[in-house]
Amino acid sequence: MKKLQNKTFFLLISILTMFLLTILIILNISIYNQEYKQLEEKLIKIKNAHERFNPIVDKNQNPMFMDMEVYVVSVDIRGNIKTIINYTNDGLSDSKIIELVNNNIDRIGEIRNLYFNKYIFSLNNNGDLIIINNSRVKDYLISLLFTSFFLFIGLEMAIIYVSWHLTKWLVKPVIESFDKQKQFIYDASHELKTPLSIIMASAETFEENPNEKKWLDNIKSETHRMSKLVTNLLDLSKSEYIKEQETFSEVNLSKLVESTSLSFESLMFEQSLTLKLDIEDSIMFCCNLDRIKELLSILIDNAIKHGYEQSTINIKLYKEKNIIYLEVQNRGDAIPKDEREKIFERFYRIDKSRNRDANRFGLGLSIAKNIVINHNGHISVDCKNGYTVFKVQFKQNK
Repeated sequence: MKKLQNKTFFLLISILTMFLLTILIILNISIYNQEYKQLEEKLIKIKNAHERFNPIVDKNQNPMFMDMEVYVVSVDIRGNIKTIINYTNDGLSDSKIIELVNNNIDRIGEIRNLYFNKYIFSLNNNGDLIIINNSRVKDYLISLLFTSFFLFIGLEMAIIYVSWHLTKWLVKPVIESFDKQKQFIYDASHELKTPLSIIMASAETFEENPNEKKWLDNIKSETHRMSKLVTNLLDLSKSEYIKEQETFSEVNLSKLVESTSLSFESLMFEQSLTLKLDIEDSIMFCCNLDRIKELLSILIDNAIKHGYEQSTINIKLYKEKNIIYLEVQNRGDAIPKDEREKIFERFYRIDKSRNRDANRFGLGLSIAKNIVINHNGHISVDCKNGYTVFKVQFKQNK
């Protein structure tokens, strides 16, 4: 399970990191291309118009050309510099410009990488050399790169933090399911181990004393117990993994609750219990009839097993708006508050010794809960005024 958590963690980090890197790379490339295109357009305009802005002709003009530091160097046919026009207030001196031209003679004619080149060199149609100080764009692009890098570091730390907590959230249901599965195997093994031990011991003793019928009775009793446990396990498996939506049909729930409840009347009589029904007429519900009948049987059987003698079991069915309510109520020992959610877990029993004597495995309420969930319902238990009430809610199909 640790491997699954680590794999999920690194997968999330990889996906989010690649997504972040892609965004930052696209952003930097997009801004670089935008600056490159703008520089090309400005260079064309400078080539076509620098004569009109010659500060030698008009000293009152703004010497800044498009807010850029621009120099125009004219050369003769022999390649000697004739004039240097400086379109800036405090730019390079003529000697520095000459030195700059001589050192970058191989870069003339195209716009080089904006990240590494402070000056752009290009020739116009007249053979004049246009020099543009590109330091502002260069500094801006480099600054954007550094900003992107530190932003990446910060966001990557956030990604690690979020991925870790997201991984725990994603893997939590799997871990819980795995733990429940391990607990289920342990509990089932434990429940089967006892009757198997009794059967083996009784068989060995019966082999030595074939006239002692009680050993054979023990074998039969424990075999029946194992058979009931296996049946309950199969029912639990069905209720957990089979939705059975295809077997749903419109059922008169009022009649189903009444008939199922009355079938337990003789058993209640043996336990000195009284049945009281409060069933609203003609409540229709689209459901799996066999599963709802099983749900009713589990809840009524549970009420009988835990009800006080000479008490009454109340079964109510009613509807409010489009919600159907089923309540099974018995007078008995209150279930502690911290136990009320746990009783719906597999193999959970409050009084383990008493339930074993009664051949009860703690699977009934777990099966009941799964049936309710598969019908998009909700089941809960409450204890008040000496009564234990199991309440089921179903949303009525329109």
